[in-house]
Amino acid sequence: MRVITQQSLGGPEVLTLVDAPEPRPLPTEVLVRVKAIGLNPLEARLRAGEFPLLGRPPFTLGWDISGVVEKAPQTWRFRPGDEVFGMPLFPRAASAYAEVVAAPALHLAHKPASLSHAEAAALPVVGLTAWQGLVDLGGVSGGDRVLVHGGGGGVGHVAVQIAKALGAHVIATAGGSKRKFVEGLGADEVIDYTAADFTEAVRGIDVVLDTIGGDTAARSLQVLRPGGHLVTAVAEEDAELAAAYEAAGMRFSGIAVDPDPRALRGLVELVEQGRLRAHVQETFPFERVADAHRLLDGGHLQGKLVLTV
Repeated sequence: MRVITQQSLGGPEVLTLVDAPEPRPLPTEVLVRVKAIGLNPLEARLRAGEFPLLGRPPFTLGWDISGVVEKAPQTWRFRPGDEVFGMPLFPRAASAYAEVVAAPALHLAHKPASLSHAEAAALPVVGLTAWQGLVDLGGVSGGDRVLVHGGGGGVGHVAVQIAKALGAHVIATAGGSKRKFVEGLGADEVIDYTAADFTEAVRGIDVVLDTIGGDTAARSLQVLRPGGHLVTAVAEEDAELAAAYEAAGMRFSGIAVDPDPRALRGLVELVEQGRLRAHVQETFPFERVADAHRLLDGGHLQGKLVLTV
């Protein structure tokens, strides 16, 4: 099989296409012939050496996959020929930038028929992050006022849809160029952060889902109702920020996504109800991974980038 690996840290040019032996699935694992791979900003940071999750190279990036089960030797969950998607093994290496991936069956779900492989591969990391942040940590329910920072990005655009499905009044921050996109996701209000200060535009927020961090996370304290809750996907280890929220009588939670079959099934149900879809900004052939990473490095994406195999 072909696999994309790197022998050193650096820019997109360090990503190299090589031949490698196919992995062998362990008991309870399946072998997936990959059709599409979702790309995430974390992978650009890992490639560049900004975050040491995978240690030193050589390593192979990637977690988001959609494909077809090729072998399922010792599991009852899937059979050869099943179309599946998921986020196996995170935060351990899944080596998903590959034509074939061995993955725990429990970390996968049947791909909804309404999604292409590219759309399905775009969903797991961002979808599970948003679900765990809003449902498991945030406890969002009908009538809550939810503020999603970065409503046009990967996690944000899925979070807007999930919050709406939960019955919340959803407010999102986004650049002006993404306003129509975010409104189309179901947001009740969109604040153009380039033209307005969100702390002056909203009040009485029950849950803030933060995908930006820094000053945005800190100033979100001003818009929460008494006892409100900040859930952050980027400042989860900021002890000073957590202390400031707790001192003000607010709740602070950090979300570090992990494989979650229950949440994955929840995402599938929303997709099948027509209430959730991952937006793919652009797809790239497997061989053009460096071009995809250059766009990933630039940030300000609308939804997700996907490699097709």
